[in-house]
Amino acid sequence: MKETTKKKTTAGPLSGRVALVAGATRGAGRAIAVQLGAAGATVYATGRTTRDQVSEMGRATETIEGTAELIEAAGGRGIAVPTDHLEPERVRELIARVERDHGRLDILVNDVWGGNSLLDFDTRMWDVDLDRGLRMLDLGVRSHIITSSIALPLLVRRPGGLVVEVTDGTSRTNKDFRENFYYDLAKNGPIRMAYTLGEELKSVGGTAVAVTPGFLRSEEMLDFFGLTEENWREGIEKQRHWALSESPAYLGRGVAALAADGERARWNGRSLDSGQLAREYGLTDTDGSRPDVWGFLLAERAGGTPDLAEYR
Repeated sequence: MKETTKKKTTAGPLSGRVALVAGATRGAGRAIAVQLGAAGATVYATGRTTRDQVSEMGRATETIEGTAELIEAAGGRGIAVPTDHLEPERVRELIARVERDHGRLDILVNDVWGGNSLLDFDTRMWDVDLDRGLRMLDLGVRSHIITSSIALPLLVRRPGGLVVEVTDGTSRTNKDFRENFYYDLAKNGPIRMAYTLGEELKSVGGTAVAVTPGFLRSEEMLDFFGLTEENWREGIEKQRHWALSESPAYLGRGVAALAADGERARWNGRSLDSGQLAREYGLTDTDGSRPDVWGFLLAERAGGTPDLAEYR
């Protein structure tokens, strides 16, 4: 696939850095890719949905080409590369291209998912179709392992490399059961991957973290509620926690700030949520608020009666 037209990139804190966002078609992955570009990075945006081919999610309007164009509009350089991250040879071709074009990789974001349609709520493990469950683990865990295994030799050539594992929840919030046996494993896996990779990256000056959005107003979730980003507040009547929902840009801004932080090694091996990143780096969501749904949920689980307004 051809790159988008070259243009002068933003002279931001990530100028000269090369990033790969695996799973940048939509949602948090797309937003992270755009915000890395806005900070000046060259960003390879990968995924399975292109303008010529649609993945099993069936969402034809969200493509990696569209993500690359958003990166360019934000001031970065966006390069769309169709990649199925469950196919090692395709990932090898991708990394070979990054190496050929730039000779370096500074930031790897593992955001591949696409398994929400496989999630069977309130269904015991032995009642879940095995193929559905294993597919969830393929999408949320195996794809991340394949990508890291192939990309890390390039990333560790220079000190300071960053690996970001995108998941749902933190080590603290995910101590409780996560709705479904396979989903629990799929979303705790990246948290543990960030911890173990962090231990191994220490010796080469690298950092690995896991990050999670809160109640994400992704394209898919807005469609589920029958809403748009303009009228999303109407969904609060259906689900009160929706009042603490956040745009994908919120986590994207947090990851970009983390990537630009010269002292990010202090986070090595940890799992961080979007609200925590926002507080640490003085960020807000697109509407100027600072939602913290995980903080609210933890307060509820502790037996308190928190005020929703105090967590936005």
